[in-house]
Amino acid sequence: MAEDQQDASAQIDRHIAVLDDWRGAMLSRIRGLIHAAVPDVVEEVKWRGVPVWSADGILCTGETYKQAVKLTFMNGAALPDPKGIFNSSLEGNVRRAIDIHEGATLDEEGLKALFAAAAAFNRQKKAARKAR
Repeated sequence: MAEDQQDASAQIDRHIAVLDDWRGAMLSRIRGLIHAAVPDVVEEVKWRGVPVWSADGILCTGETYKQAVKLTFMNGAALPDPKGIFNSSLEGNVRRAIDIHEGATLDEEGLKALFAAAAAFNRQKKAARKAR
C-alpha cells in the first residue's frame, strides 16, 4: 500500500473512531462491504475529511451527518439499481446517493453489487478514453 494510501486509511480509521455512535459503526460496516466488493479499492480523504473510495475514479463518498450516513455515487445515474437501493439525489443526471439512517437494515449484497458496478463503470470509462 502506498504511503499516501496508508495515511488516508489511517485518517478514515480516526474519522470512524471519533464517530462513537451508530454512524461510526455503520461507516465501518460499509467500508468493509466496499473492500469485499472491490478488493483493489483506493481510500482517499477529500473535501475537509470526507472518506472517498476510488477505483479508476471515485466510486462513492461516505459523508456523515447527525441523522444519516450518506453514500454518494459519482456516476450513480449510470449504474443498474435493480433493488432500488438509491434513495436520495434521484433527480440528478449523474449522481445518486443512499441515505442510511439509524437502525436501517442494509441490503449488503445489493450494496456490494453497486460498488462493483461503480468500479466496472469507471474502468470501462477509462478504457474508452484510452482507446480514443
